[in-house]
Order: sequence, then structure tokens, then C-alpha cells
Amino acid sequence: MSTRSMTEPAFFVLAALVDAPRHGYGVVAEVADLSGGRVALKVGTLYGVLDRLVAEGAVAPDREETHQGRLRRYYRITDAGRDALAAEAARQAANAEAAAGRLRRYRPAGAGGAA
Repeated sequence: MSTRSMTEPAFFVLAALVDAPRHGYGVVAEVADLSGGRVALKVGTLYGVLDRLVAEGAVAPDREETHQGRLRRYYRITDAGRDALAAEAARQAANAEAAAGRLRRYRPAGAGGAA
């Protein structure tokens, strides 16, 4: 997995695959659920992210099934993908804590503190 910062769609796609392999529509629905509706993946974005994650070794094809005459390809997260997701979650948590700490200490000008 790359050392560059992970995109929000990639973060949520990996998170969506942690507990079970999913097909495209299942990933889209799980991402929407996990993000509270803030991330609504379009099909083109989803498959671009999946292709990149497969190339990086974070995700692998799991199986294919035919459903109502259409082929569904399922994807699963790999150990490398879980490691990358854990690292990104820790990075985001540290960033959020740094910002929250600043906000707790912030005192606006005129309120008895420095601006």
C-alpha cells in the first residue's frame, strides 16, 4: 500500500470490506451507511478506487456470482489493506485530537485570552 495520504473514498471502501467481501452495490451501500450518508460513491468512482486498491494489494477479487442475469464481482480486504486502514485511522485520530486540543485551548480575543 502506498505511503501517501489515503483518499476518503478509499478509506471508506476499505472499511466497508473489513467484515465481509462485498460486490460493488454492497460497497456503495456500506460506505453510505458508515459515513452517515456523507460519502455517496458513484459507480465510476467506486471502480476507480477498487482498481487502484487491487493494484496496491489492499483489496483482492474474492469471487464472482450471477444474480438476475448479471455478474457480480465480490472484493475482499487483504492483510495489507487492513494494515493500511488501521494506519490511516490512527493518523486521522491523531489529527483530530491535535485539532480538538487546539480548540479546547482557544480563547477568542476580547474574552480574556490571546487570539
